[in-house]
Amino acid sequence: MSQNNQTGNPGKMEIELTQEEAIGTYSNLVMITHSPSEFILDFIAVMPGVPKAKVAKRMILTPDHAKRLAGALNDNVRRYEEEHGTINTREKVEIPMYRGPQPEA
Repeated sequence: MSQNNQTGNPGKMEIELTQEEAIGTYSNLVMITHSPSEFILDFIAVMPGVPKAKVAKRMILTPDHAKRLAGALNDNVRRYEEEHGTINTREKVEIPMYRGPQPEA
């Protein structure tokens, strides 16, 4: 069985980034829930003085992809800090109670 992808180039994948997605989506809060079969990441933009926030993006990952994402993010934070210095974080961050839908498998 061939290990080529659909374009016929072994080991290469073409990834398309649409103009709409290239702009990106701002998020300063992520709520993470999980079930036995998936991790759900709700990316939220909380604005000062606004009593309500909306989920801007929801990503649903398998557990193995969630673990790979965590490792890749840790690696990138480490490389960022080597280049730009330590990222300072507050010890305790106030997080509003999440009252959104609860995941079910």
